Amino acid sequence: MKKGWKILVVLLALAVIFAGCQKKEEAKEAAPAAEPVVASMATDVGGLGDKSFNDGAYEGLEIAKEELGVEINVIESKQQTDYIPNLTGLAEDGSDIVFAVGFLMEQAVKESAANMPDTYFAGIDIEAMEGDPENFQGILYKEEQAGYLAGVVAGMMTREYADRSDRLNDDNVVGVVLGMFIPPVERYEVGYIQGVQSVNPDCKVLSVTSGSFTDQAKGKEAALAMIEQGADIIFQVAGLTGLGVIQAAKEEGVCAIGVDVDQSPVAPEAVITSAEKKIPNTVFLAVESVVNDNFKGGTQVYGLAQDGVGISPFHEFEDVVPQEVKDAVEKAKADILSGAVTVEPTRAAIGR
Repeated sequence: MKKGWKILVVLLALAVIFAGCQKKEEAKEAAPAAEPVVASMATDVGGLGDKSFNDGAYEGLEIAKEELGVEINVIESKQQTDYIPNLTGLAEDGSDIVFAVGFLMEQAVKESAANMPDTYFAGIDIEAMEGDPENFQGILYKEEQAGYLAGVVAGMMTREYADRSDRLNDDNVVGVVLGMFIPPVERYEVGYIQGVQSVNPDCKVLSVTSGSFTDQAKGKEAALAMIEQGADIIFQVAGLTGLGVIQAAKEEGVCAIGVDVDQSPVAPEAVITSAEKKIPNTVFLAVESVVNDNFKGGTQVYGLAQDGVGISPFHEFEDVVPQEVKDAVEKAKADILSGAVTVEPTRAAIGR
């Protein structure tokens, strides 16, 4: 009889345990799944397809979608008055982080961040200043360092290696076409000039500001004028306008240097390299910080030391660019990282 009671007690205990486990399982099944983080961006007026910084930022979102499982959205700005409605609209639609792409969006993104304190905002090429909303992160780059490396390539190639490509001449002239004269564009330009002069002090560096990031015809016109003056390598820092620069280089048989992202695919036979800022990487990092709940306001600055800038591979020019030039680029990197070379970021600093 005692044995029977013991068995009954054990069976009752097991039933209680089983019932408890079943309830836990049911509760788990009933619990709603966590909603994915939503990351969005509003383009500058250049829009998607600029093969430059708007496309680079969107690539960063796509990487975050693939690797982090976030949802992504993008809205294209047709004019500057679209900036605030686009940014706030993305926040109102449930975005956890909204990117503003480009220096010209500074006022709009900071105003949007102030009005939408429960959403994180990040601005490419925009500095966070004292008093800015805590939910805003500025993302800056040391473009002057990337420009310097591109300048080393241009300065050496135009001076010594005309015999290695029918796209080069003996005139010792290179150029740079700017979009609008804003700080990140200035940093690219003055870095490029310093890089050219570091290896070729006698080289003439032509510079023109087109006044637009969206007018390919203006870019092409500026490049053609430089080619007439003997320029055989032209660096474009002009967004969509710069595609006209590359087109002119392709048609006229000279070389171009791309900007922001690797632009060799635009014209492989003409683009010798590109001065890059690693926009996809830095956008991904900002999204990742939201996913991991450690987003920080303020300014994040990316240079060579953070693998945030550099130059792209030489692609079809790999056999055209001699080892001496490649070695000079590596030495320039090492000198910048060690502090032996300081690349100035403004025209005023180099007396230009």
